[in-house]
Amino acid sequence: MSFIKSRKHASPAHAARLPSLAVASALLLPVMGAHAQTSGSGLPPTRVDGARESPYKSEYSASPKYTQPLVDTPQTLQILRRPLMAQQAATSLSDVLRNTPGVGAFFLGENGSTSTGDTIYMRGFDATGVIFVDNVRDLGAISRDVFNIEQVEVLKGQAGTDNGRGSPTGSINLVTKQPELVDAVTVSATYGSWIQKRATLDWNRILDADRGLALRLNLMKQHSGVPGRHVVHNARDGFAPSLAFGLNTPTRIFFNYLHIQQDNVPDGGVSTIGLPGYSTPDPNRPYISNAPKVSTSNFYGHVNDYNRVNTDMTTLRVEHDFSPDLKLQNTTRYARTDQDYRLSSFVAIGVKTDRSSVSLFTPSPEDRSTWEVSRNIITRRDQSNEILSNQTHLTASFQSGALQHTLVGGLELTRERQHALSFTGPSRRPRANLYQPNPEFDDSGTLISVNGRNKGQTDTVSLYALDTLKFNERWSLSLGLREDFYRTSFDDTKPNAGGPLHKSGGLFNAKVAVVFKPTSYSSLYALYASAQQPPGGANFNLSASRSNASHTDYAPQKTDTGEIGTKWELLDRKLIATAALYRTEVNNEVELDSLTNTYFQTGKKITQGLELGVTGDLSPTVSLTAGYSHMQSQVSRGALVSATGENFLAYAPRRSFTSWVSWRLPQGFTLGGGLRYSGGLLRGRDTNAIGTPKDTGAYWVADVMASYVIHQHAEIQLNVNNLFNNSYVRSINKSGYRYLPGDARNISLTGNFHF
Repeated sequence: MSFIKSRKHASPAHAARLPSLAVASALLLPVMGAHAQTSGSGLPPTRVDGARESPYKSEYSASPKYTQPLVDTPQTLQILRRPLMAQQAATSLSDVLRNTPGVGAFFLGENGSTSTGDTIYMRGFDATGVIFVDNVRDLGAISRDVFNIEQVEVLKGQAGTDNGRGSPTGSINLVTKQPELVDAVTVSATYGSWIQKRATLDWNRILDADRGLALRLNLMKQHSGVPGRHVVHNARDGFAPSLAFGLNTPTRIFFNYLHIQQDNVPDGGVSTIGLPGYSTPDPNRPYISNAPKVSTSNFYGHVNDYNRVNTDMTTLRVEHDFSPDLKLQNTTRYARTDQDYRLSSFVAIGVKTDRSSVSLFTPSPEDRSTWEVSRNIITRRDQSNEILSNQTHLTASFQSGALQHTLVGGLELTRERQHALSFTGPSRRPRANLYQPNPEFDDSGTLISVNGRNKGQTDTVSLYALDTLKFNERWSLSLGLREDFYRTSFDDTKPNAGGPLHKSGGLFNAKVAVVFKPTSYSSLYALYASAQQPPGGANFNLSASRSNASHTDYAPQKTDTGEIGTKWELLDRKLIATAALYRTEVNNEVELDSLTNTYFQTGKKITQGLELGVTGDLSPTVSLTAGYSHMQSQVSRGALVSATGENFLAYAPRRSFTSWVSWRLPQGFTLGGGLRYSGGLLRGRDTNAIGTPKDTGAYWVADVMASYVIHQHAEIQLNVNNLFNNSYVRSINKSGYRYLPGDARNISLTGNFHF
């Protein structure tokens, strides 16, 4: 975060021309950029020190593993910075990820269960297990607050060589705020519709300038409802002190601590009855097909449902510069997250199946006020996740003959643990009225007891080397190799669980990329990279069942990705435009052979597509970030996974678009806004789900912002999200009985005070 800001106001005449100039700039972007870089006529360029930094565009990643400027980094890597989060009043990771196309929490859960936290899908696959904080894996099915986050880095494609085991999608890295050599305080307070209340403090103090000693403290408190949803609320408290020693010296030491406590009422969604694509699940009750949609504010759980989370994270990082060409970084972290969760779930099954009884009741076809659904699903979790990790990275720049090398080598030692209880018990909850559910029902008949405990652990030793070889000003080659030696153990005390299970092995991943620079401000690249996910790698659960991908006899899931792309810095390098074509193949998926009724690792899935992006400044007063994604996917070998029977992956929009633009006006005014589009989702295949929607509709959402600088110490900001109050499906569960509606229109007012 930059505490010192420079605001340079345009003249009134210039400001009046800005809308037309912004449109012209967007249309003539390539021409203007090329002219700005190559023109040799006219006056020589003038460089003004202290020029305003672009609020959206970054030059480098914060990770030591990406040594080149973003324009020369041969992979899709989007960096979402703090000023963008502040303008959008984003408070969670899910809020921030709205700014990258095709990424979101599209999956609500498996049937009666409800996914909690950041259940993120990216390029067609679950990315929940590849979320990192300062390059260390972050565990737990929790919602992450961004009060202590400086930027979010979204790497799409493969991250196996960079981060080890993981899904086929890439990785999401949250970069935390660190102390700076400046005395500054920022206090923010937000109040808005749907009981939005939030306050944060960002306090930085120089303790000893000569020794480079500084302290930073970030605090957060929030108690907010969810726009459009009754009863559901989020209550969070955050405490994040950090101490730095040796700033602006060759040896720097950072000590960070984070504590977050959450006490939320979770959301189990609403019934899909009445949505497009819904039809009666019971041939004897055809009138259900004509039933109207339930209110999107309906809450079917109990008022005392809870999701309690405690997170503690302690990090020590030491950096030392032996010389400008040789640098060392060592990071040690211990983190623990505890989650205690209970939700009164429901389903609306219309006919009896081999697996389920009828749970949608319509005593009077004409009187829909008598219609009910059962709340007999026990959703209970008591789980803790721990990680102890030490990472050492050495970066060296040197000349070898005609080649210029930038080499990063590393050793990572990590232990990850998960402890969880399993529960059982009869549920005698009263049924919920379909159209007017009562969240204050008598829940005394629900007796939930512990029937087992399980614990999983993965120990990993990782070695990697990443080298960028520059042949000349035009050509460079990036090479990466990584070997992860892992051992996973799992023990479940439930009856017939199969006893202690173990799996160990090595995961070798590689990547190679060629970069050609047509100009100093552009690049063309081609990339190949691999990733692997061993059994139990995503959830620490090994299985004795061959129908489960976590069976100990199975090989790791393997992923290969190819990407070609280009990046151009335009408008005097104030704006970067990117384009990429990619293809990802995932092998070793577990599939059932219908002839032999036996499971084999023969499945294969493919995703491929196009991504476009632009980030930076169109003019000194207009900043923009926008992205577009078009994806095709298919099951190349194996059973189709979508409920519609289409050969396309579930929970993956074919097309998506996101944008945000801000315009700094004279006299301290700023206007901002953006459009978001997501194509429809195909839900997962469930043969027992009858009558439920097989897909969801596409939607557009518009968000706007206006702020005013009262004086140098205070400003106010108004945000209106979902300006036109569009109704849409944000996520849907596998059976299609439940969905989460998108946030209703909501308004918030924030006061920011700087000292």
